[in-house]
Amino acid sequence: MRPALKAAFTMTALLMAAGCVKLQAPDKPIEINMNLNIRHEVIVKLEKDVQDLIQSNPGVF
Repeated sequence: MRPALKAAFTMTALLMAAGCVKLQAPDKPIEINMNLNIRHEVIVKLEKDVQDLIQSNPGVF
């Protein structure tokens, strides 16, 4: 017997033994938290700007 067919028979037997399976949508909407941290990008840009400033004005520091 092929593995996929054997797995389908096994799953069907388990579902029949477990009784009724009920699928329903949740009462509340699904919430996806999209808090993103952009601190890394800001620091990298600031470091690049400072590095360019120091290279263009070596006598300032």
